[in-house]
Amino acid sequence: MTFSTTSTPSARPAYPPAATAATPSLMRPMVSPSAASAPAALSRPALMTPKALTAAMLAVARAGQRLVAVGERGTVLLSDDHGLRWRQASVPVQVTLTQVRFVDAQQGWATGHMGTVLRTDDGGQHWRKLLDGVAVARLMAASAQASGDAAAIAQAQALQQEGPDKPFFDLVFTDAQRGVVVGAYGLMLATQDGGQTWQPVATPAANPQGLHLYGVCAAGARLMVVGEQGLLMHSADGGVSFSALPSPYKGSFLGLLQTHGGELIAHGLRGSVYRASADAQAWQRVDSGTTATLTPRSALLWPSATSSLPLSAGWALSMCSAEISSSMPPPT
Repeated sequence: MTFSTTSTPSARPAYPPAATAATPSLMRPMVSPSAASAPAALSRPALMTPKALTAAMLAVARAGQRLVAVGERGTVLLSDDHGLRWRQASVPVQVTLTQVRFVDAQQGWATGHMGTVLRTDDGGQHWRKLLDGVAVARLMAASAQASGDAAAIAQAQALQQEGPDKPFFDLVFTDAQRGVVVGAYGLMLATQDGGQTWQPVATPAANPQGLHLYGVCAAGARLMVVGEQGLLMHSADGGVSFSALPSPYKGSFLGLLQTHGGELIAHGLRGSVYRASADAQAWQRVDSGTTATLTPRSALLWPSATSSLPLSAGWALSMCSAEISSSMPPPT
C-alpha cells in the first residue's frame, strides 16, 4: 500500500460537535510548529484512578482474546474475561482517544484528539506516542512547501497557527507496517513503518472542501474512506490517487466497517446504514430498525451473542472484530 504525499485542501469552519474558534485568515507567513505551544494533555500521562472504570469509552477492539477499550482523557481499559472485569492501562497522554485497532494479539494503534496516534506492542498494557498535532503541522508544512501549491501552503499555515487541535477519528493497518489515519478537515496521513514516520496524503480532487473523514477501511490495494455530507472516497491503487464516488446519502457517515467477505458497511446519522460490495461502486440502504445516530461506539459485539446490539432481524454491528454479521443476501 503506497500513498501520495502532498497536502490537503484549505480549511473549513469548525467541526461538530465541539465548538472551536472561527478559522482565521489563511494567508500568513509560515511559522515554526513550536509557535503553537503543545497542550499539557499531550505530555501528561493519563491519570491512574479507579474512576477510569466509569469513563466514557469511544471504541473497543480485540487483541487476541483480550478486549481493549479507549476513551476520554487517555483512558484505556483491558479485559481478559470477555468484559466481566476491566483494568486500566498505562497511557502517555490525557487526550480523548477515538479509535483503536490491532493487527495481532500484541501490536495495536490508537487515534485521538490533538492529532494523537499511539502504539502498543504488548496487547494494550503500555502505549507510546507516535504522532501529535504539533508533528502533524510540521509534516503538513514540509509537504506543502515541497509541492509549491498555494492552497496547500495556506492550509499548512492555518494548521500551524491554530495549534494541535485537530482530532483523528479512525485508522486502519493492513499489516504491522502499513497504515493510514484520517480525521478533521480532510486530514489523512500514512505510514510504511508501523508509525515511526508519517506522510500526508493528498485528496484535493476527491475532497476539495476538506470535509471531515470519519471512517476508513483497507483490503489489499483498495482503500475506502467515508466522511461528512455523505462523502465516499475510494482508492484502487493503495492511496496513490482517490476518486469521489456518487453517494446515496447526504448526511454524515460516522463510521465504516468491512465484513470478512469484503463487503462494506457505512453508518451514520438517524440510524442510516448503507451496504456495498468490495468495489464500493453501488451502495444499498439497509433498514437498521432505529433512528438513533450510529457512531463507532453505538454497537459493540462481545463474545456472547446476547450482548450485541441488534439493528434489525439478522443484523448486528461489530466494532470489536470490525465486521457485520448478516443473514441477509449480499447486495446486487
